[in-house]
Amino acid sequence: MEMRQVKYFMEVARQEHVTEAAFLLHVAQSAVSRQIAKLEDELGVELFLREGRSVRLTHAGRIFYDHAVIAMEAMDKAVQAIEDYLNPEAGKIRLGFPNSLATKTLPRVISAFRNQYSDVGFDFKQGSNRELRDRVEKGEIDLAFVSPVPEPTADINTHVFFSEHMRALIPTHHRHAKQVSINLRDLMDDQFVLFRTGYDMRALVIDACKQVNFEPAVAFESDDIYTIKGLVEAGLGVSLLPETLLIDQTPVGTVSIPVSVPRVTRTVGVIITKSRTLPPSEKLFYEFLIKYYNRLNEFSL
Repeated sequence: MEMRQVKYFMEVARQEHVTEAAFLLHVAQSAVSRQIAKLEDELGVELFLREGRSVRLTHAGRIFYDHAVIAMEAMDKAVQAIEDYLNPEAGKIRLGFPNSLATKTLPRVISAFRNQYSDVGFDFKQGSNRELRDRVEKGEIDLAFVSPVPEPTADINTHVFFSEHMRALIPTHHRHAKQVSINLRDLMDDQFVLFRTGYDMRALVIDACKQVNFEPAVAFESDDIYTIKGLVEAGLGVSLLPETLLIDQTPVGTVSIPVSVPRVTRTVGVIITKSRTLPPSEKLFYEFLIKYYNRLNEFSL
C-alpha cells in the first residue's frame, strides 16, 4: 500500500466523483482510477459503489476512510514535527541541569535566549551530574548544564563557562559569624548540611575539608538548595555553597563568608555527546551559550 493510493482514495471519497478528485489532485482521471483499483485489490474488498459518473463509499470503504483520516492526520503531524525539528528557531530543546543552577544561572541565560528566539521551547530534566551524564550518553537529552564540569571523556564533550568561589553559609549566632573570611578548618567541629551522595557538589565540599585535615560530620542531606539553606537558617548546621546562590539570596538568620583556606571554587558549564550531532535547536542554543558567556567574561575582566 502506498501513501499515494490512500491520498487518492480519500479525495475520491470526499468528492464522490473520480473526475473531480483527479482535477483537484492535478493528475489524470485514469491514474486515480488505476490507484484505487490497486488499493481495492490489495485490501481484497470494494471501497466504492459506482453510480453512473458518481461513486459512494461501501460499508468497508467507510471503515477504511475513517481510519485513513486518523492515519493521515498523524502523518501530517509527523511531517510538521520534522519541519519544526529542522527549524532551529521553532524547535524544542531538551536540557538537563543540577539543582544548584536552577535558581539564578539557568533562568538568566534562558531569559536572554528567549529574548532572541521566543518560539523555541524547552523540556527540562533535573538531576545530579552523574544522572545528567547518563541521560546525555543515552540520548534522553542533548545537552546539560553541570557543575563542577567534569573532564571530557570518549563519549562526552565539555565546555566551561565560568568559575566561582564557594562561601560558608552559617547561622547569625555562630561563633564565626562576624569574620570577614574563614578558614574551613574553623568549622571542623560543626555539623554540615550537604547535597546527597552522588552529587558532585557534595564531593567538592568533602574534598575541601580533607585539604585542611578533617572529615565533615554530615547531619543533613538534601538535593534541594532551599532545604539546605533552610536547615542552616534553623541553626541545624553549616554549609558551603556557590556565591551565585548566596549573593542577594542569603536567608534571614544566616551569613555567608568567603572561605580563605583552602580556596574552593566550582566550574560551571555544559556537557554534550560526541556520538551524535546536536539537533538544530540545541546547536543554536549551544552556540548562543558560548557567545553569551564569552561576553560576560569579557565584561568581568
